[in-house]
Amino acid sequence: MTATREEFEARLRNIGTERYHDKHPFHQRLHSGQCTPEQVRAWVINRFYYQSRIPMKDAAFMSRVEDPDLRRAWRSRIEDHDGSDGNEGGIRRWLRLAEAVGLDPDYVASLEGVLPATRFAVDAYVRFVREKTLLEAVAASLTELFAPAIHAARIEGLLQHYEFADDSSLSYFRKRLTEAPKDVAFGLAWVLDHADTAEKQDAAAAALTFKTDVLWAQLDALDAAYVTPARIPPGAWVPGQGMAARVAAE
Repeated sequence: MTATREEFEARLRNIGTERYHDKHPFHQRLHSGQCTPEQVRAWVINRFYYQSRIPMKDAAFMSRVEDPDLRRAWRSRIEDHDGSDGNEGGIRRWLRLAEAVGLDPDYVASLEGVLPATRFAVDAYVRFVREKTLLEAVAASLTELFAPAIHAARIEGLLQHYEFADDSSLSYFRKRLTEAPKDVAFGLAWVLDHADTAEKQDAAAAALTFKTDVLWAQLDALDAAYVTPARIPPGAWVPGQGMAARVAAE
């Protein structure tokens, strides 16, 4: 039976309530100041891989869209991350965070040291968006429904507990507080408009669930490599590598 628009939106939001990665123990440690500098650096390195693939994911999506109105609405997502005139973009803001935590931004941008599981999870998301229906691809982006809350908590926690945190290093998260609501308002309305059968609603809900799994898997990988059992896989970043010159000289 097809749910009403209100019932289906509630179903989507409940997925975030139950499954969003703000509940992961790694994030809880990060936001409460319990992560070591090395664990923070590992998070920054691996999360950059996700950040770097977001515009590629969006470009793959747009290449399949025949509706110019949808392409026009989606285009800003790429500019938000890659930058444009007057907007340095989220990727550069993230590299500023990398430098603030003591990493060489060029090392982070090289993608050396990214955990294998991070690559698998993020690449699976890009492939999902490239291959699944447009409805499923848009629905997978709706984790942005839950992002403003985690960004706000992250800003507060990092400012309170870590010396590197200031307006410059946390600019990525502050900017997303205004960018994400705009994106998600469009995406949510589009999904609610187009998921007009029970089968389509189930597919959209499954897509959003898949995306929460992608985010959770990345944190599981970080936790296993750098917290417990602290088993770093071959080729992944090892503390001391890729440090900024000023930190390496200390």
